[in-house]
Amino acid sequence: MPRRRSPSPSSSTAPRNRTPQPVRVRQRTFGDFVKAFLAFVALAVLLVGVPAALAMTAGWPFPETFEPMEWLRQDISVSTFLGILTFVVWLAWAQFTACVLVEMKAALSGVGVPGRVPGAGPSQLLARQLVAALLLVGATAASFTPSLAQLGQTYDDNQRPTVAAAQQTPGLFAQQQEQAAGAAAAVAEQASHTEATPAAAKKQGDTKFYRIQPPEGRHHDSLWEIAERHLGDGRRYKEIFELNKDRVQPDGSRLSEASLIRPGWIMEMPGDARGGDLVEMPDDAPEVSPEVRQQISDYARTGDGASGGGDQAQGGDQAQDSGSGGGTAHVDLPRQRPAPETGHADLRRPAPDQVATPAQDSSSFGLPEALLTAPLLAAGLLGALGHRRRQALWQSAFAGIGGRRGMEPPTPTGDALDVQDALLVGADPEGVRLLDRSLRGLAASLAAESRPLPTVYAAWMSNGDLHLQLAQPSGKPPSPWQLGQDQTFWMLARADAEAYEDVDTAAPYPGLVSLGTMDDSRLLLNLESVPGIVSLSGREEDRAAVFASVAAELATNGWSDRMTITLVGFGEDLTALAPSRLRHLDGIEALIETMEAETRQRRGALGAAGHDSVLTGRTGPARHTRWAPHLVLLAAEPSPEDAMTLAELAADASRLGIGYLVGTGSGDLPGAAWEMEITAEGRLLAPLLGLELDAQLLPAAQQRAVVELFTDADPEHGPDGPGTTPPFLVDISEQGRPAVYARLVGSYEIIGLETPDGERSALLHEALALLLLHREGVHPRVLSSALWPRGVTDDVREALLDRLRDWLGTDPDGTPRLRTDDAGRLTLAKSVVSDLDVLRSLYHEATQGKGVDSRAVRGRLLTDALVLVRGPLLADRPEGRYRWLTHEIVDAQLPLLVADTGLALAEFHMEKNRAEKAIEALNAALRTAPADERLWNELLRATHALGDPERLTTLASDLVTRSGARGLPPRTEALLDELLPTWRDAVAAAG
Repeated sequence: MPRRRSPSPSSSTAPRNRTPQPVRVRQRTFGDFVKAFLAFVALAVLLVGVPAALAMTAGWPFPETFEPMEWLRQDISVSTFLGILTFVVWLAWAQFTACVLVEMKAALSGVGVPGRVPGAGPSQLLARQLVAALLLVGATAASFTPSLAQLGQTYDDNQRPTVAAAQQTPGLFAQQQEQAAGAAAAVAEQASHTEATPAAAKKQGDTKFYRIQPPEGRHHDSLWEIAERHLGDGRRYKEIFELNKDRVQPDGSRLSEASLIRPGWIMEMPGDARGGDLVEMPDDAPEVSPEVRQQISDYARTGDGASGGGDQAQGGDQAQDSGSGGGTAHVDLPRQRPAPETGHADLRRPAPDQVATPAQDSSSFGLPEALLTAPLLAAGLLGALGHRRRQALWQSAFAGIGGRRGMEPPTPTGDALDVQDALLVGADPEGVRLLDRSLRGLAASLAAESRPLPTVYAAWMSNGDLHLQLAQPSGKPPSPWQLGQDQTFWMLARADAEAYEDVDTAAPYPGLVSLGTMDDSRLLLNLESVPGIVSLSGREEDRAAVFASVAAELATNGWSDRMTITLVGFGEDLTALAPSRLRHLDGIEALIETMEAETRQRRGALGAAGHDSVLTGRTGPARHTRWAPHLVLLAAEPSPEDAMTLAELAADASRLGIGYLVGTGSGDLPGAAWEMEITAEGRLLAPLLGLELDAQLLPAAQQRAVVELFTDADPEHGPDGPGTTPPFLVDISEQGRPAVYARLVGSYEIIGLETPDGERSALLHEALALLLLHREGVHPRVLSSALWPRGVTDDVREALLDRLRDWLGTDPDGTPRLRTDDAGRLTLAKSVVSDLDVLRSLYHEATQGKGVDSRAVRGRLLTDALVLVRGPLLADRPEGRYRWLTHEIVDAQLPLLVADTGLALAEFHMEKNRAEKAIEALNAALRTAPADERLWNELLRATHALGDPERLTTLASDLVTRSGARGLPPRTEALLDELLPTWRDAVAAAG
């Protein structure tokens, strides 16, 4: 069993209040004894009865003489055929006997994995089942669930139980299911030892006490830690709990839950407890203060535990039950590093538990906390949503849907708007970028050293540092990675991660997914590396929230390349998030059929390529889609038969890059390697992994709202897609002159306001730009997260808003120009406009307003609109600011709008055969939208209208040069063939 060192004043490895939960154990029944008896009879018949019957009826398989040539010259008779058949039966019996011996040896020793008997797949499986059934008389059925004690191994000199020593064997997880019989025998041995412990303690006649220590750094005492240090097995925490349950502590309170202990409390310990900080009897401990001795004496007189009798026996039984899982396994929390100091408090991103939640922040307005506290999930969803909206704009533009080109996507409302705001506030794209670069950089460094990728079970993100927890020691990590708290941790500091550049290598660990937080650290579990099934128990709605969060993050995360995520029993609508990654199957039968075929295919592909796992095939030249992970999320509880089939498929899954997360209502899932439970309070518990997390969830309401955002952004959404009218129209008449005018298209200028103080000017300008680009309103927390990506306190944000209100001033009627609407969002008055607002309004009026009926008005409006374009959006913005623009689609909207304006004005001039004027308008638009194929095609047509082949040839050469290695687009090439059939020869001669 992996065990932590006793904490020292400098150690802070222990998670806060991590209390293991007892494993659910199925008690032995009469049916179990019947099965064991039948297994014994079957083994006796097969091992003794079969050879006895063969010896009496057919004789021994070996001939009396050895004359091979004489045998070949004999005729093949019935007796010859019977002799060959008898020999085959004897051979089958010998093979089965060898299988039984191998399985029995592994079961009785409890060490290692049973060896494979060559060519004995079905025979060895039958032998394993019979041996396992026979062992039911000595261990519970739960003992046959494979355990994972190799997670987070640490190296100390403490004595370990038998099962723990067995699970230190490297490579144990490749054949996880074959360990069941050995685990059962080891657990039975440990259970007998546990039952004997109270009696031994009673004979010793000494009662020992432990005083709960105050926290040191991040370390808090827990019953598990105490049992681990002083009893040698953390699973014996139940003994301590039962000895002290409901007894009055020195402060007058009582111990009612194993996870709720306080510094200064006194714990009576079992008699076999050992350790320097224990007190046996107060009179024999002069180093203990008189006050503490008196407290211990008073406490010893309460309850029945002082005699070392019944309570200890009861605790021993329960410890046996809780330990029947075959040993504990921990995903250890890495040691924390101090947060880097900074001279400006408002530039530091608060820890997850310090970020203001809706309950703490009076200005939160009900933003869903589930997304506010899921930075990696929010960043993935926000990036995928932005990509979907850009795709819709481009498809609309190049499909020639005139009314939709350059227009805004639909403005979300209700829950969808709240979820969008929560994504903007909670997203941490920088964290995603650093995680992706760090993992790819590690893969590239290992490939350069011809080293394989280590198997990674988990990743912890803590204080900006990245900790990878390995399945087993893998040597010294490549620079700048360092060894962590032991040989199974590789650590990369944030400063070193920021030095990484983008590298062209496959994503090494695409199966990492966030599960939750513990002690300010975020855990990502590598579902792809699990040696079997991960089960998730709890209420159906709570399980559904976990499944939805896992599916959404896997579908949109930024540290994966290719993957397939199969959803069964939930999430049919989630496929809208990533149709290329997510697929939904109707039932378990379809899933089993699909996974059986894929498992065979991947085994064959690995064998043909000569790789032992997908990790060796994922780096170097052997990059292929067959190495992409396939993660199965099964929310519907399988039947026992289906569960056994899935367990067989999952036995070799980690080597093949396949992961299984399966939901269960009972928590007892056959073949589960890792067992987790989600509570109604949002806690994710995995006692045998040593985990107690604040779970990352995506509840049903937020799931529907996220899907709505993606569905509305779908380019094929139909009439409910992006609208044809801008969200804010400006009065473009002379009477509509604004009080405050901001020029955003090009360099940033503000007309109508005094320049604020130097140190505040940048923040105020950036806040005003964000509000101008969102005339529908901006949530105060969205504004603060945009200006201070690392987080800021509420008072700093409110102070900025007050200064912004004072700077913008009021309208003549006394109304402030910065307002708060009924939903609590910040909006600008109509008297504050930008040149982008004017540009949109001019184009809309020219193409859908007065310009439709008046050619002269249309030409004037389009000309005025194009004059406003002075360059890209906020061309001179300072480096390091305006990072929120990466979440916006205005960088795609503006070029399309400018291109639409240029095309409309060119068409206006070509109607009167003014080709030079059309060329002038198109060139003006190309300065802002140089990659728009439509502008180049219209420029070719306008140049052709001049009747100057030489000028057209020059333009064609320029286009070919701009296209580079990609070549001309097919439409442009076809147009040149039509306008200038000899363009290829002319371009070749010119270049």
